[in-house]
Parts: sequence; structure tokens; C-alpha cells
Amino acid sequence: MAERELSFPTSIGTSDADQISLLGQDLAADLMGKVGFGELAYWLVAGRRPTAGETRVFEAVLVALADHGFTPTAIAARLTYLSAPESLQGALAAGLLGGGSRFLGVTEDCGRFLHETLEGLEAHPSDDAGWDSVALEAVRAARAAKRLVPGLGHPVHKVRDPRTPVLIGIAEEEGLRGPHLRLFEAIGRVHPEVLGRTLPLNGAGVCGAALADLGLPVDLLRGFALLARAAGLLGHLAEERRRPLGMDIYLTVDRNAVYTPDD
Repeated sequence: MAERELSFPTSIGTSDADQISLLGQDLAADLMGKVGFGELAYWLVAGRRPTAGETRVFEAVLVALADHGFTPTAIAARLTYLSAPESLQGALAAGLLGGGSRFLGVTEDCGRFLHETLEGLEAHPSDDAGWDSVALEAVRAARAAKRLVPGLGHPVHKVRDPRTPVLIGIAEEEGLRGPHLRLFEAIGRVHPEVLGRTLPLNGAGVCGAALADLGLPVDLLRGFALLARAAGLLGHLAEERRRPLGMDIYLTVDRNAVYTPDD
């Protein structure tokens, strides 16, 4: 019996002794110096080269999510680097592992929430009043199920997240303010009627809406948030090398720890 020839199909990349192929292009001749990293990241996931407008919105999302100060992800990265300075990859990974339902993961959670709501519609509304009606039903359903509406509220920005209107404006300028963003905006208008208080539409949420409007898979949206935050974490680790804070953070907690017996 003849041996079956092994084959592992991929549309991402291959290489041989003389050439590297990526997305069907010659990496060295066709991509290096000619394609930006954000454009390439979109292309790798979507399987098609983005338009200039899509690239602008996508890269605005990456910039919006790159850093937000001393978040748990940044602190985790710095403290891991303090503990294991020989393992830059470990420190970077520690920060990325903290991307969950409270920080960074909201990008995917919001995109998914909006996408699932839109899937239940026979047709998209034609005006703000129609979007408000859809949003009101979605917020009421979430409250009845005792679920949080992802994309609402922020631990620092209590009135307005400065990233939200800017990203919506960029999407509008590029003709990419689609149904996910419109529904997200409507949630911002109607939620006080249901929740009894006004919360800001946060940056992670608007990024999820914008990415979903670009047609990117909602199941992968957290990955884009992590891609963006990797740059911010690397910046924190570079600063930790120049101006260390990890030891101060550790000692502040350790020296103020108070033993308290369980009840």
C-alpha cells in the first residue's frame, strides 16, 4: 500500500529555504514596508485586505485599548517581572491572562451582546426611535435575567469615556457606523429608563461594537483587545526597567497586610 502524502492546508503562511509566503503574498517583497501591522492583523483574521477606512477604524480600536494606566493587567505584568525578571514573556503573559469580564474582555462581551440582539431582528430599524425601541427591549431582558449590560459603566470615567465619541466619529467619517454601533448608542440613550441611573458607554464596549461592524468574528474580539494591550504591557515593562515600581507595589501591600481570622 502506498503511503498517503501528508498535507496540512493553510491560507496563513508557509516558508521554504528561499521565501516566506504570508496570506498568499511574498512577505519580503510584497508586505514588509508596504503594509502596516494593524492592516496585517485585520487581514490575517478576516482573510481579506481591509479598505483604508476599515484600517483606520481598526487601528483606532487598537490605540484605544492599548493602555489605561495601572490596571490589574499592568500591575500583574509588573509584579511578575519583579518576581521573574529573566522571563519577559512570563510578565507579558501574566498581564494578558487578566483580560476578562471586567477588564478588556468587555470588548468581546459587548460585541457578542449586540450581535445576538441584532440576530433576533427581522430587519434593522431605519431611525433612532426604532433603535431605541430595540435597545430598550434588550436592556429590559438583560435586567430581567439579572445580567449586566456589557459596555455600560467604567471604574474611572463616571460621566463619559472620552474614547467613545471619538471612535463613533471615526466610524461615521469612514461610512462604517453600522448596526452594532447604532444599537450601542441607543443603549446609551435608553438604559436610564430601566436601570434608574445613567452610566457612560465605555471604551471597551464601543470598540467591540466597532469591530463587530467591521465584520470581524465576535468570538475573536477579545483577541484584538489582547493584541492592543500587549503593546501597552510592553510599555509598562520597559518603564519598569527604567523606573521600577513593582517592589513598592509589593511592599505597600505586604507591609499593610493585617491578619483577620475567618468568621
